Amino acid sequence: MAGVNTNDTVVDLEQLRERVRSLMPKVVEDLKDLTRIPSVSLGSFDQTQVARSAEAVAELFAAEGMDVKVVAEGGRPAVIAHKSGPAGAPRVLMYAHHDVQPPGADADWDTPPFEPTERAGRLYGRGAADDKAGVMAHLAAVRAWGDDLPCDVTLFIEGEEEIASDSLPALLEKYADELRSDALVLADSANWAVGTPALTTTLRGTVRAVVTVRTLKHSVHSGMFGGAAPDALTTMCRLMAELHDAEGNVAVPGLDASEDTEIEYDADQLRSDAGMLPGTQLIGTGPLTSRLWLKPSITVIGIDAPGVDVASNTLTASARAKLSLRVAPSQDPQAAFDALKKHLEDAAPWGAEVNVELDELGAGFSADANGPVYEEARAAFADAWQNEPVDVGIGGSIPFVSLFAEMMPDAALLVTGVEDPDTRAHGANESLHLGEFEKVCLAETVLLQRIARRLGSE
Repeated sequence: MAGVNTNDTVVDLEQLRERVRSLMPKVVEDLKDLTRIPSVSLGSFDQTQVARSAEAVAELFAAEGMDVKVVAEGGRPAVIAHKSGPAGAPRVLMYAHHDVQPPGADADWDTPPFEPTERAGRLYGRGAADDKAGVMAHLAAVRAWGDDLPCDVTLFIEGEEEIASDSLPALLEKYADELRSDALVLADSANWAVGTPALTTTLRGTVRAVVTVRTLKHSVHSGMFGGAAPDALTTMCRLMAELHDAEGNVAVPGLDASEDTEIEYDADQLRSDAGMLPGTQLIGTGPLTSRLWLKPSITVIGIDAPGVDVASNTLTASARAKLSLRVAPSQDPQAAFDALKKHLEDAAPWGAEVNVELDELGAGFSADANGPVYEEARAAFADAWQNEPVDVGIGGSIPFVSLFAEMMPDAALLVTGVEDPDTRAHGANESLHLGEFEKVCLAETVLLQRIARRLGSE
């Protein structure tokens, strides 16, 4: 590692590697403590736990000599912490979130979701990866440098990412001067594989919609009227079948799609990573990475209908379904919703009433992944993993990324992460690969020095 940074000190890579390695036991224990706090930001859960989580994060930051405050603008509490480097050093903003998804049914977990458990080199628990590991990776880098940070560092830890970050625009506006930076590290994504780091350069946008189908004024006896009067649930099933063609491609006209990817996903590996059953076929056409990153997808994520155990012999009068539409990074999400709404209304089976309501929109993201900060990030990843990183897209959506890009159009925006294909974020048995986590912590530590040297000398 040649050159000098703004305080004329360069720390050898092996020294940094040893520093981080020595810190990891404490970092992991602190991560476990955070994971024990059930900070589910969904409104039907206890929101005092989200506040408790914010305070716990703030205490961890304060213990490292950071100037810390817990803030909110009508939403869940976030944490802003700052620690200065040498005079004139570049500023780096590091983002993560401390809120988590609901755990789901306890029976689906091998161990309790909020009792972090180490097993076979992984740490299991809700939020152990998404995204409390992101919080701790940032803090590990600050700890590794102590009072000798090579650049100014601001940590911004959000508290409502899992419920669409509604108050984030207000937070970014109010604290813009404190958050404005030369480079942003947004740790809420994934690496390509265990042993292969990645920078996320594209993200699909998101549309959530609720579809209501009505066929009757009220439910009626299935024996008396079945065969002539359509029930709403069967009608809904036929309507949902209009969302895809026979090969599984999204059949909604007017949605962007592209097949321009430089990396391929092995089909057998995808089947394994997704936990597909042996007889289940992959859907869609074209390169798998295009299907996952650059083409739209539609998933029925919920249906309101009588449950099997309580169903009676009636024609159901109405049914509701919630759809998750992921759109190409280039797609305007409002235009995508309009196209979905028109397609469903036009496809209404048997003249049924079809109502489509917007639930949530989120913009996609496509980075210009060039320039000095991206070069230093790739080098830092190679230092940590001893393997060259790859540029990837992510099929999931992180709407806050576009907000940061709009707020700081001249800053380099790095979307990184701690997850791997077996993390199972949002699902049961979410876990963090601890060996990869140490590499993430080292990469962020090295990156701070590389940015300071590169931008401080320009």
